[in-house]
Amino acid sequence: MMKLKKVELYKTVYVPEDLPQTPYREVAFVGRSNVGKSSLLNTLANNFKLAKVSSEPGKTRSINFYLVNNKFFMVDLPGYGFAKVSFKEQKRWRELIENYLKERDTLKGVFLLVDSRVGPTEKDRQMKDWLDFFGIPYVIVATKVDKLKSSERQKLKKKIEEGFGDKDLRIIPFSSKTREGRVEVLKEIERLLES
Repeated sequence: MMKLKKVELYKTVYVPEDLPQTPYREVAFVGRSNVGKSSLLNTLANNFKLAKVSSEPGKTRSINFYLVNNKFFMVDLPGYGFAKVSFKEQKRWRELIENYLKERDTLKGVFLLVDSRVGPTEKDRQMKDWLDFFGIPYVIVATKVDKLKSSERQKLKKKIEEGFGDKDLRIIPFSSKTREGRVEVLKEIERLLES
């Protein structure tokens, strides 16, 4: 299994023109605000200072490129669907995310994060439709599973499949607290990069 020996912030991008042109392949992480993207990245990297974790949704306003082992990028996309940000700012994020997803030949796959307590939201469904439309491979990561009761836990897969209206999803239950799912996500990163 892949080991993340060295992970460093390579570039922070606010406008599409600044997206780096490199030979490195990349995997991206996307999800609504406060779904736990930063915590996931920190857990993968075993470094809790890597990505800034905030209790305030909508903190990541840029696309952050993290170079891993000098070999590939993990890309943190801004969270979507957060109302407190101005419409203009939301529009700018959306254009930035869409531009990134459409134009990156080096993008090998996306991890779509869904809050396991909430299930897929309308915005998550839009993102999934979008990834399907552009033929971008993706894996669903159900975050914060440590907060579920065992009865909810048993129904999680069904809840996500029904929420997305799709029974053929790859779903990884994940918790940054217990580190459940870390190994599975790393394996998926490896699979996507090699595909």
